[in-house]
Amino acid sequence: MTRAGSTDVCAPRPHSRERPGRRRAWLVLAAATLTALCAALATPAALTAFGTGGTVAVGTEAAQAREAATRAAAPSPDLLLLVSGREGESVDSPRFRAGERAAVDVMRNGPGVRTVWSLGDTQDPWLRSKDGRSGLIAAELMGSERQQATTAARLVARARDAAPGLRINAAGRAWTTGAVDERVERDMLRAEALAAPAVLLVLLVAYGSLACALLPLAVAVLAVGCAIPVLGALTQVVDVSRFAVNATSAIGFGLAVDYTLFLLARYQEERDRDTTGRQAMAAMLRTSGRTVVCSAVTVAGCLGCLLVVPVPLLRALALAGSVVTVLAAVVALTVLPAALILLGPLAERADPLRRVRRARDPGGSPFWRRTAGVVTRRPVLAGAAVSLMLLVLAWPLGHARLGTIDERALPPTDAAALVSEDLRSGFAFPPERLLTVVVTAPSKGLDAYRARLSELRGVTAVRQAPAPTRAPAPAAAAPPAHAGRTPPTAVLVVAHREDPSSVAVAELVRAVRATTSPGPVAVGGRAAEIVDTRAAVRRALPRVAALVAAVLLLVVGVFTRSVVAPLKTLAVTLVTVACGLGVVVSLVQNGRGRGLLGTFTPTGTLDASVLLFTLAVGLVLSVDYEVFLLGRIREEFDRGADNRAAIVEGIARTGRLMTSAALAVAISTAALTTSSVTALKVVGLGIALIALADAVLVRGVLVPAVMTTLGTANWCHPFRR
Repeated sequence: MTRAGSTDVCAPRPHSRERPGRRRAWLVLAAATLTALCAALATPAALTAFGTGGTVAVGTEAAQAREAATRAAAPSPDLLLLVSGREGESVDSPRFRAGERAAVDVMRNGPGVRTVWSLGDTQDPWLRSKDGRSGLIAAELMGSERQQATTAARLVARARDAAPGLRINAAGRAWTTGAVDERVERDMLRAEALAAPAVLLVLLVAYGSLACALLPLAVAVLAVGCAIPVLGALTQVVDVSRFAVNATSAIGFGLAVDYTLFLLARYQEERDRDTTGRQAMAAMLRTSGRTVVCSAVTVAGCLGCLLVVPVPLLRALALAGSVVTVLAAVVALTVLPAALILLGPLAERADPLRRVRRARDPGGSPFWRRTAGVVTRRPVLAGAAVSLMLLVLAWPLGHARLGTIDERALPPTDAAALVSEDLRSGFAFPPERLLTVVVTAPSKGLDAYRARLSELRGVTAVRQAPAPTRAPAPAAAAPPAHAGRTPPTAVLVVAHREDPSSVAVAELVRAVRATTSPGPVAVGGRAAEIVDTRAAVRRALPRVAALVAAVLLLVVGVFTRSVVAPLKTLAVTLVTVACGLGVVVSLVQNGRGRGLLGTFTPTGTLDASVLLFTLAVGLVLSVDYEVFLLGRIREEFDRGADNRAAIVEGIARTGRLMTSAALAVAISTAALTTSSVTALKVVGLGIALIALADAVLVRGVLVPAVMTTLGTANWCHPFRR
């Protein structure tokens, strides 16, 4: 609406400096439009460059064992085909053998295949089902995980075409990775379609203007859209997972909406004071603009700290999150002011809800003012009550168990999940329950070593690894250049009865590694990969925690000009994040949320990469709101208000905004819980819970209670004169 005595930023006036401002605004929007077009053109190529998988730590003993076993002609399978006759005939029947031979031949001659072995080739009883009606074809593939997933899809189709008389179903790491990525991409599109209308409604309620409601969505679309080709270009130097890109698009959407809301709220507040549009714009960029910059630096810095964890998926998530955060801030600080200049009074009109809306109080939210007044009068009681509630909700986090993504991340009815279950129940020695033990330069006593391994608890069999037939392709058949210098190795296969992610199998892996051997030993296999990934994450966590704390203390300390405020920020933020993740552990890891979150398979673990990424994003979102609140309280304090009055005014001025921003983030991320992939459920649920708990309980009650108790110590700075 237009105010008497005020001149809008877009009103044309002769001999005014507004015209150059409008020209610059048009140039900014033109550049943004051109950038969006270029990003749209580059997106298809970028999408083909992204990798897959990467949930297992690199540089571990399990990875070394896998490489050593491959060099010793005893590779681990990347793709498994469960083959059975259509009429239930035996694997020994001529028709079954002919069909299996045809499938193996077309797979072995395909590109990207290093090794193929089957029941018909080797007569290996471990590849034969208990009832004798199914057999396994296993293949080791070449290339990156994405290339292996593509090769797996091609091989399965060719095998089915070559053996139409057999039922052929696929499982294995390469197949599961492709299935998960395909579902993630489809589910992300559905989640975004569900979230966008709800977020638009929240923005309409918050700002009462169709233009102001559409501007955050436009900023979000531009930021996320530009992030995809940037990440595609980065794949030339680092591995970026498609799962990471899809997961962070929801985060970028939420942050872009947050930043735009912060800026729009300050612009409207300044316009309520009858300032001109130019003055309101300057005040917006000077105050909320500074907050957005501080928030983006903090978010990108904290996410960047995750790069020290040697898990490719987590590194990709951190990199993608940092890129989309920076772009969200850049777009919000450039495109939004330009749009406001050009829209002028139109930015405050076209309110579809004007007939049912209460008049907006220019002094802030009466509800949050009253709440802050009550809390600051009884800060110890209010703070203790909320802290107790948050700690109770955070309690299950102490029982979190880290794992990695496997076929159980898919719905129980998914073909890959069903085939994997058939392998576990139908075969005496399912491939996922095998450990590969590579003994380098073994001396005498290999038989005794096998006997010692056989006696370990949980071991069902130990044998020498069979050497499968290699593919005839020159690239696969050619021995490595250092083959003549490779020391002799013995590869043993240890079968066990435990689930690869269980505590018992972790103890078994440690026992195998501790068993006296006739030479240097490297232990691999699915269970060993999980054990090593957990260990790598745990070793990296202290460094991550130290780096995150340093970033928070430095950036927030500079922003607030205080040494106490950053410490308080770190403490209450950790409590908030622990609360959200505690609920996630209870609902997802322990399976209590199956009725609420839809069908999924509880595994008793949570993927380490996904859990740490959710923790980091929740942490930075919490800091985002804290920075915005502290900035406003500090502003009131610097104007001469006492500590308590500054807190009440800051809460009143930001409470409605933070609630709206948190609700927008919660809606956009909670939509991920509709996904059929458990990892996306974890990300969506965790971030939504953290955002809501932070905006309502922490910023509305806990922070004002703590700051009131601290008094003027909030603004203590040892170097201030």
